[in-house]
Amino acid sequence: MANSLKCDLCSKPATVHLTQIVDNKIHKVDLCEACAQAKGVTDPSGFSLADLLVKASLNPSPTGDLRCPVCGLTQQDFKKTGRFGCPSCYTAFAAALEPILGNMHKGTAHTGKVPAKAMERRSLYERLTKLETELDQAIKSERYEDAARYRDELHQVRQAVGRAPKA
Repeated sequence: MANSLKCDLCSKPATVHLTQIVDNKIHKVDLCEACAQAKGVTDPSGFSLADLLVKASLNPSPTGDLRCPVCGLTQQDFKKTGRFGCPSCYTAFAAALEPILGNMHKGTAHTGKVPAKAMERRSLYERLTKLETELDQAIKSERYEDAARYRDELHQVRQAVGRAPKA
């Protein structure tokens, strides 16, 4: 059974899925029917993702005490602009944003994608480094049979690295 999306506000099953594009960046919000109606999301002209995030995760009162120590951005400022003022805002508001971002995405850390050939090449270089370390340790501890085996394996990996296509 596929994972159903949960409401970003109350964790009930989401039935309303919103996408807002601001400055060519896509922001998605998933809501249950009750939260969508409570936030006025059924009227698109009154919807603001920043407003929803502030209401969902940060103290919604304009006098909330969360403030970025670097740029001074407050919750109310974020609510008005929908943008953080500096990179430190992400740290200042992290505790409130992480649960929502975790529900909106597959996690809170960007993992990115790596092309298969680049991953293969990286794996070869990691193996090469490990073998060189093991060879050095075998020589230092006078385990010459192990050292010979590491040397031979190193030779094979170096040949593979020489043949590895460049991405």
